[in-house]
Amino acid sequence: MSARPVIACLGAGRMGRGIAVAFAYAGHEVAIVDFKPREADKFNALEAEALGEIRKTFASMARFGLLKDADIETLVARVRIVPEADAGAALNSSAIIFEGVPEVLDQKREALARASQLAGPEPIIASTTSTILVDDLSSAIDKPERFLNAHWLNPAYLVPLVEVSPGAKTDPAITAKVKELLEGIGKVPVVCSASPGYIVPRIQALAMNEAARMVEEGVASPEDLDKAIKYGFGFRFAVLGLLEFIDWGGGDILYYASKYMTSALNNERYAAPEIIGRNMAEGKIGLRTGEGFLNYEGLDVDAYREGRLSAFVDLLKHFQLQKPPVL
Repeated sequence: MSARPVIACLGAGRMGRGIAVAFAYAGHEVAIVDFKPREADKFNALEAEALGEIRKTFASMARFGLLKDADIETLVARVRIVPEADAGAALNSSAIIFEGVPEVLDQKREALARASQLAGPEPIIASTTSTILVDDLSSAIDKPERFLNAHWLNPAYLVPLVEVSPGAKTDPAITAKVKELLEGIGKVPVVCSASPGYIVPRIQALAMNEAARMVEEGVASPEDLDKAIKYGFGFRFAVLGLLEFIDWGGGDILYYASKYMTSALNNERYAAPEIIGRNMAEGKIGLRTGEGFLNYEGLDVDAYREGRLSAFVDLLKHFQLQKPPVL
């Protein structure tokens, strides 16, 4: 990728605006392309509303200490709202186009087909869909080797993660370029296969449904359940990844806990997947054996644990829960 390439966002909704903020903050010029034909007065209203929201977003970031008030107008000036009549020129001059039209398959395919024609063969095209698989969309694209999914999590300008999902025809070099671009603006891209729910939505759907089910069953009040998530579940997984956490405690603990939960609650949804038992049979318990889901061979385990525990302490300070010892 060349230095600070021009970015296009297809669609002037929340996702397009959030992506525009992220790239403008990092020094890129951004064109938010309105793909709907509108009367001039209606386009002017949309433009004012979109730029107004972007300005408010930068203002909130200034209040959070992420920029200075004096920087706001400079950043807003990097974003322009482009009417449908000028879409071709804007898309053609962009290095990458992020599609953010509504989550309707036919609408997305129609918009992507039209955008790929207007843009010409060079720009990379990425859908930001949260539900539709890349290969359900790629056939609409001229030169589908330049197409992939890039799933941002809201708010796009704050959440670091972007899930990058290449399709069967995606050129690996395109995936690498998109990762490089995202890393260049401070994002953390991860590559995942074309699978429903990607990574985070698939895991959080299970967690959210289980939390709702526990309220329904009277296990805890909504207030206490959310407190448990914030100060227990979320606290730990802000430092340790889920698989890292399995290795930290030992895959055998999860194996036996899953057996008990499956029996006690009489529900197979708590059963451990085969890989947990297979790892145990192969001696891949985690930190204790030097390998689990991750490989710890040659790692200074004491220093590693110290670093993770130090990160927990930093979170305690963030939550203002750290108290001095009682002497």
